[in-house]
Amino acid sequence: MNYAGRMNSFIFKGGNVLDAIAEYKKMHGLTHLEFNYPEHVEGYDIQELKKAMGDLKVNGLALRWRGSDFLDGDFTHPCEETRRRVIDMCKKATDKCKELGGSVITLWLENDGFEYPFQMDYEKGWKQIVEAIREVADYAPDMKYSIEYKPYEERSFAMVDSTGMTMYLINEVDRPNVGCTLDFCHMLMKHDSPSYGLALAASKGKLFGLHMNDGYGCKDDGLIFGSVNFALAAEFIYYLKRYNYDGVVFFDTFPIREAAAPETQANIDAFEAIREKVERIGVEKITEVVSKHDGISAQNLILEMLR
Repeated sequence: MNYAGRMNSFIFKGGNVLDAIAEYKKMHGLTHLEFNYPEHVEGYDIQELKKAMGDLKVNGLALRWRGSDFLDGDFTHPCEETRRRVIDMCKKATDKCKELGGSVITLWLENDGFEYPFQMDYEKGWKQIVEAIREVADYAPDMKYSIEYKPYEERSFAMVDSTGMTMYLINEVDRPNVGCTLDFCHMLMKHDSPSYGLALAASKGKLFGLHMNDGYGCKDDGLIFGSVNFALAAEFIYYLKRYNYDGVVFFDTFPIREAAAPETQANIDAFEAIREKVERIGVEKITEVVSKHDGISAQNLILEMLR
């Protein structure tokens, strides 16, 4: 598998992007880097970043619209000038991503949502999102644009809040280079079944990225993968193998009290350990169990994985 870690796990503890890259080069099994744009790219020389990476590859860049200018929306911002800035940032991120050798731009529309009744013209906002993503996708047909949903946080209600809504948006945009990134914690927050969403996206060829983590479903806990929901994690890996996912597994976890380096390694080790359990039983045998539609058989399968 290809694995990538979260830059801010190191940066929030006092380092910078170059420090994070240096730490990631020491990781056992880590193959790729993910950058936020603009925070991890602007102010750095691209050639210096590429030199620092050594053998590590770049998967892509994730847009971050931070600051008071964007609090009222990203693609749905009521000020057309600000909305244009948001779209232009996507295009600039695309250019930087290509320079770094990446192939995926992740779009989490963190400010596109609402809190109050009568605060949002829903149809207008939806059309603005569709039109903006079409424009960005057409800017670089050779780049993948991947929509990451989150049901709430930063807004009380997100415009793109579920697997189903994300797939509907992808269908509305109707561009071959637009797909989705599924975040395990975000799916738990929505009470979406992680593997159900994975199967829907992968079966349409629209699974462009993964954010792997774990939590209790009330908020974005960002815990180590498989630490809370082992069975859901194992089922998720089974479906990844069933649909031959060959992209990058990005660990979007938040080591607040833990040291960043061992926490990242713990994610890789957990994913590898659960993957080995799935492979030991085998996709074919698991598929036979799934085909029975039987809860007892499913539970026995989980127990077999734990032996």
